[in-house]
Amino acid sequence: MNLRPLSLTCVCVVFLAGCVTSQKSDAPSDQGRWVDLTHEFSFDTIYWPTANGFEHTLDFKGMTPKGYFYASYEYKASEHGGTHLDAPIHFANDRMTTEKIPLEKLIAPGVVVHLPNTVKGNADYQVAVADLRAWEETHGRIPNRSILLLNTGWHRHWPNRKSYLGTDERGPEAVPKLHFPGLSPEAAQWLVDDRNIAAVGIDTASIDYGQSTLFASHRILFKKNIPAFENVTNLDSLPATGSFVVALPMKIKGGSGGPLRIVAQVPTNH
Repeated sequence: MNLRPLSLTCVCVVFLAGCVTSQKSDAPSDQGRWVDLTHEFSFDTIYWPTANGFEHTLDFKGMTPKGYFYASYEYKASEHGGTHLDAPIHFANDRMTTEKIPLEKLIAPGVVVHLPNTVKGNADYQVAVADLRAWEETHGRIPNRSILLLNTGWHRHWPNRKSYLGTDERGPEAVPKLHFPGLSPEAAQWLVDDRNIAAVGIDTASIDYGQSTLFASHRILFKKNIPAFENVTNLDSLPATGSFVVALPMKIKGGSGGPLRIVAQVPTNH
């Protein structure tokens, strides 16, 4: 989500994910299958009502005078829109900016709490401690340093702004009309106090539900340098346990967030 948009313009930006090696790894040992959890960026991408949307304009496309094909575009957008990272600095002073977040918080085993049947279209639903405890009763304690993903089923409304956000209006006057599920402050506090997660993601526009005015869940998590992934998709394709998540944002120095490419590997036995 975004309260004060920060625009950025880049020409011919290429995201490169390099190899990370170590003596030990929690990554799945088999090849498995990869699931893309990212909405594509386009003119239809949903942004916070007060943020600048995605712009993709042609610089050049065609044959050059020297006889070879060349294509280049410019894009411009807020840090917070589409599938993106919220860095802790977004709501917590002196906490991590985007480029400071360690890879261990972005690349880790995944835990998925499937809640579509619980939410059942309740646009103001807040994921509760009871929901997380119920998950643990079936699957065991949420593993340390895992990435917790909340599947509310809300990604199915994308890219319909009115269904996804509760309103298709834009500007400050639209913010009080937002309706979508989020993580309750009580559950955020429980995660901070009683569990040790690397990051948390959700398939809605914000970790806090749409009607939040204090953004308490953001503040609780970010104070402890726990980043968030918002507008995640395809969580229905992941098992409750066993996936391995790779979430690499655009590495913006001093950034409060950034566009995110998030994927997950699912072992062949799931």
